[in-house]
Amino acid sequence: QVQLVESGGGLVPAGGSLRLSCVVSGLSFSTYIMGWFRRPPGKEREFVGAISESGGRTNFAASMKGRFTISRDNAKNTVYLQMNGLEPEATAVYYCAASLFDITLKGVNGYNYWGQGTQVTVSS
Repeated sequence: QVQLVESGGGLVPAGGSLRLSCVVSGLSFSTYIMGWFRRPPGKEREFVGAISESGGRTNFAASMKGRFTISRDNAKNTVYLQMNGLEPEATAVYYCAASLFDITLKGVNGYNYWGQGTQVTVSS
């Protein structure tokens, strides 16, 4: 059974930082592209960024570049999302996802498996 379990969400003041983690089991982690998405209140799920199988390449939504970074530890089957300079607009449920397709894909249909999400709330 494939499981993706996010953690690390919480309440943070504007300007603060958070690091989210996603532990994956039930699949060959190092062969999957890993992505992060978020769903702000009342909005659709949107692409945050993705990292290649080896971790050598990343791809981010334009609005996330420079403030968010993604890394992975294939030995621990874990992918991370480091978020700095958080603004209230970053308040959302954050999801990790696994893909066998292409790192450039930004749509939800490009991902095979999903976690349940973790809530991030940024206070103003």
